[in-house]
Amino acid sequence: MKRERMLATIKEQGDTPWDIIVIGGGATGLGTALDAASRGYRTLLLEQSDFSKGTSSRSTKLVHGGVRYLAQGDISLVLEALHERGLMRQNAPHLVKNQSFIIPNYDWWDGPFYTLGMKVYDMMAGKLGLGPSQSLTADEVLRAIPNLKTEGLCGGVIYYDGQFDDSRLAINIAQTCTEHGGVVINYMRVTGLIKNSDGIVSGVEVVDQENGDTYSLQARCVVNATGVFVDEIMHMDDPGAPPLVRPSRVYTSYWIRSF
Repeated sequence: MKRERMLATIKEQGDTPWDIIVIGGGATGLGTALDAASRGYRTLLLEQSDFSKGTSSRSTKLVHGGVRYLAQGDISLVLEALHERGLMRQNAPHLVKNQSFIIPNYDWWDGPFYTLGMKVYDMMAGKLGLGPSQSLTADEVLRAIPNLKTEGLCGGVIYYDGQFDDSRLAINIAQTCTEHGGVVINYMRVTGLIKNSDGIVSGVEVVDQENGDTYSLQARCVVNATGVFVDEIMHMDDPGAPPLVRPSRVYTSYWIRSF
């Protein structure tokens, strides 16, 4: 996955349109590019910085099955999340590991309530489960988490989810994409969109931020997978387009005050 080789491929492509150009080298963009390349499409992914530099390297690092959605009754979402968690553990065992969690119980009914809930969680994971949940005594909970509040502690429940290296997984996805014939290249900033006579987007204008070279690249399909920068690309197509993303300032300040 050498940058020089990727650049050479772009130059060899010349004016021949790519089947798909993906803008953005985060989790969504890389996943889209891999899916397209694995289906035989001539695929090019362009990233203006390092791969997974933005949101995709700032996750919780957890591969969870959505246990909180189980409490909300969203069974289909939990099943899907557990299935995907198990596949990640199988497909990337060098990056995904088991992580134990303990829910302390301070009311008598917490024990049976959470134990039953986590057993259902385990059952829904099936063969892709990461480990069986178990009820714990108060002493066992304190041995594991000695700085917990002891007053009223009745016990706890231990269950298992996953933890992973998000940015490293993104790089592995990029490598897999190139193995399927895709071209992924970073430090290539999209500066404009190319449109055909009907006003349909048919390519991108790009500048190589390493040497200043510019490219006009044709494509049958352009995918905007730029995450929080999605509006920047949208406005290249329609300067008057309403914003799709805004900072969650109220949410952030709430948590700052809470803690």
